Amino acid sequence: MSVSDHVQPESFAFDAQSEPEIAKALARYPEERKASAVMPLLYIAQDQMGRQTGSAWIPTAAMDEIARRLEIAPVRVYEVASFYFMYNRSPIGKYHLQVCTTTSCWLRGSDDVVAACRRATGISHFGETSEDGLFTMTEVECLGACSNAPILQVDNDFYEDLDGPRTEALIEALRRGERPEPGPTVDRLCSAPEGGRRVLLDEDTGQSQGQG
Repeated sequence: MSVSDHVQPESFAFDAQSEPEIAKALARYPEERKASAVMPLLYIAQDQMGRQTGSAWIPTAAMDEIARRLEIAPVRVYEVASFYFMYNRSPIGKYHLQVCTTTSCWLRGSDDVVAACRRATGISHFGETSEDGLFTMTEVECLGACSNAPILQVDNDFYEDLDGPRTEALIEALRRGERPEPGPTVDRLCSAPEGGRRVLLDEDTGQSQGQG
């Protein structure tokens, strides 16, 4: 199914890859509280659609199946799926570019990341999908990785410390079918300072001064 063909499937069934994930999610809750698994089951359905169609979204039939599994009214599932922006209720591109533009990312250059996404994909506005169907770009709230801002989330992966050129290089790699290693795109380990540690070392032992 292409992104432009927004047709709701008539039915949905979880596949063999999804079933163990469903069992794991349900095991977290007592039987009488299994309705609490609605959010992980929505994720599982969305991931399955991504595997099967190349577009990670949640059709109404999938929400109805989740309601049946959890023994709740379908509207209970609809209201959760419509409240949280990480659930896609219509088809998206193969790669979902989710740009954080809130305070830390904005101060660190998220405008450059947005401009690079537009140049590399041809997308004009948030919420659009590129003509080739590969990319959908959305604006998101804080992704919780402010120390490595600005952040671009691609599907479920975080790419950090981005600027315009690194963003364009990432998108071109995705276009080639490559999946670069997520995490910092500069010389840093996790959230450590760029360029390595910033403590004084004892010249003889190589240990940080002050260590016993």
